[in-house]
Parts: sequence; C-alpha cells; structure tokens
Amino acid sequence: MTLPRIFRYGDIPEDKSGAAIISKETKTDWPLWEVFIRSKQGLDHKHAGSLHAADAKMAIENARDVYTRRMEGVSIWVVESKYITASNPEEAGELYEPAESKIYRHPTFYELPDEVNHM
Repeated sequence: MTLPRIFRYGDIPEDKSGAAIISKETKTDWPLWEVFIRSKQGLDHKHAGSLHAADAKMAIENARDVYTRRMEGVSIWVVESKYITASNPEEAGELYEPAESKIYRHPTFYELPDEVNHM
C-alpha cells in the first residue's frame, strides 16, 4: 500500500514517469485586468497596463504593487478586459464622419471674452 503524496505550496504534481501533470483541474487561468492610475488629484486616470488576478480585490492590490511603487498614484481603477469594448481603427472614418457635417457642434462661431483663459 502506497501512501498518497502530500503536496506543499509551489509543488508541481508529477506522474510516475516524473513528467509534470497539467490538467484543467490543476491549471488556474486568472482573467486579464486593465489598470488605470490617477497620478494626482484632479487629473484623469491613465491606462498603466494589464495584469492577471483572481478577482477585483487582488487586481487592485497587484496594481498597487506593480504600477505605484513610488507613491505616484492616488487612485486605481481595474476592469476585467472582457468587459471593454473598443472601436475598430479601420472603421474610424465611418464612426466619426457624421460629425463633419454638423459644424454647429464646433465652437468656432463664438467669441470668448478676454477674461476667459485656458479654453
């Protein structure tokens, strides 16, 4: 009678030949998260990068450790990549073309007073 092997943290299960056993039961696929960092109060969040994490809490903690090591962040956003929808750059013409015919949307017809700075 053989006793079952006791696995410790970090052990890779092996079969009798010594080859590593990688199966759906032993492999962990964590989702990809996109990380956005706000560097100072009042500024926009900027995309800092991506990382894998088991859940949102872990993603924020990992993002803190990876992207704000020098205390440069005041706010972290994480979003699972599968929830991001992006436009196709090849379809930019079709997407933005309708705005060209609506010149009233552009503030070119207004005169700003001299007191208004930074517009």
